[in-house]
Amino acid sequence: MTKVAIASSTQRSADAGAAIARAGGNAIDTAIAASMVAITTEPGVCSLGCGGFITIWPPDGEPVTIDGNIEMPGRGLDPARLGGGAWKVTLDYGGGIDTYVGHGSVGTPGGLAAYDAAWKQFGTLPWSDLLQPSIALTRDGFPLSRASHNYLFHAHELVYGWSPQSHEPLHHADGTLKSPGDTLVLGDLSASLGEIARYGADCFYRGSLAEQIAADSEEHDGVMTARDLAEYQVQVRSPLRIDMNDWSMATNPAPAIGGASLAAMLVLLKKESHCYWDRELTQRIADIQHRVLMYRFRHLDKSNELDRDIQKMLETAQTQGLPLVQGAPSTVHTSVVDSDGLACAITMSSGYGSGVVPPDTGIWMNNCLGEIELNRKGLNAGPTGMRLASNMAPTTARHTDGRTLSIGSPGADRITSALLCTFNNYLRCGMTLDHAIAHPRLHVEINDGDPRVAYETGLDIRDIKLPLRQFSEPSMFFGGVGAALLHADGHLQAAADPRRAGGHAIV
Repeated sequence: MTKVAIASSTQRSADAGAAIARAGGNAIDTAIAASMVAITTEPGVCSLGCGGFITIWPPDGEPVTIDGNIEMPGRGLDPARLGGGAWKVTLDYGGGIDTYVGHGSVGTPGGLAAYDAAWKQFGTLPWSDLLQPSIALTRDGFPLSRASHNYLFHAHELVYGWSPQSHEPLHHADGTLKSPGDTLVLGDLSASLGEIARYGADCFYRGSLAEQIAADSEEHDGVMTARDLAEYQVQVRSPLRIDMNDWSMATNPAPAIGGASLAAMLVLLKKESHCYWDRELTQRIADIQHRVLMYRFRHLDKSNELDRDIQKMLETAQTQGLPLVQGAPSTVHTSVVDSDGLACAITMSSGYGSGVVPPDTGIWMNNCLGEIELNRKGLNAGPTGMRLASNMAPTTARHTDGRTLSIGSPGADRITSALLCTFNNYLRCGMTLDHAIAHPRLHVEINDGDPRVAYETGLDIRDIKLPLRQFSEPSMFFGGVGAALLHADGHLQAAADPRRAGGHAIV
């Protein structure tokens, strides 16, 4: 029997994946089941109305990335409609953020289509089996996670309070937000998942669910149409490849920005002569992030030619080292490898949430058109059908000795910095996987072009010249890395970030 290692956002999602593995599922089956539980039982963090990416490396083939990211909607609409139907809110979260909510902030979700494409190519168990854990949890109830509550505490009124369908499941009868550990029952969502289990993902894009979603959007001045759902197609891409210390890594390619930023950081990290976290390396890690993230801010975030400009960034990082130009919680990740050497990394996001729940579906929709810090072009992000930019970077890797790694993180723009720190610790320093993930991190924040270093206690920051923001304890602000590893001798390992209280299992 195939053995499986899994790390996911919560213990319940890891447990769901483990149940599928015990039933004979491979890494893909396990990852889909676990990720589906993560997106349906962490309201505020993610939702079924999400988009994302799946990177898969089969043992006997080349890696692929399935792009199921959010798409710019608007097919069949008067162009004057685009950019409307949403309003700005300011949340006291993560130091303060502005974002847009409402039906006009919803982009066409591709997450479910990505799961379906991965399953059709690599899965072994029936699709309906993979959804059963999510159906049972949403029908019978599950405890509100601390990660969800941490975000909902700031967003439950402004994002999730304007719509009764969105507000009611998250609040007590007296209107107060439910607490961590309180039970959530999502009967409408369970019914929608049951319909998908019976009829396949197609019913979300062309069936009865699609009709409900599109009708609700039309009624409330949204810009996502029935045509947008019906014409959505996943795109299968060749991942970006980076070699380091006898590891070959495959991560999310353009038009996603996260994988390219990670690749550029790793190219610069390869030039460093030592790896241990003394004052010099701490300064250099900050410098690497500063250079890449400022380059991104200046050249990529509003680019109309992302493929070209990302390639230019990677070439410049290789040849010139990137000259320095001064100037969302809402993600879940699942990593799985199995004993056959099949690796799967899934990252999904619904932005900060739009507050939209089409009646009787229980499906919270994304607000990815309204993620201002990521989608700097605004609500009318570009031509209809264009994939939106993304920070997500699900990554798989192989070592020349036979080790196979699946890794990734939630955490908006902290995804790349979390993975950079972890790769330095594991690939270069030789730390154990658990220690590599738990080690203190830093992240260079770019706010309107002004850099600042956020860091966890335990790093020697004396040589850093940028403004500083200290976190006295490990914080989920710095991501929630999850990794699954097949060792050269065949034994499996999984590790989940203590910052996120993630779960892991070996089956």
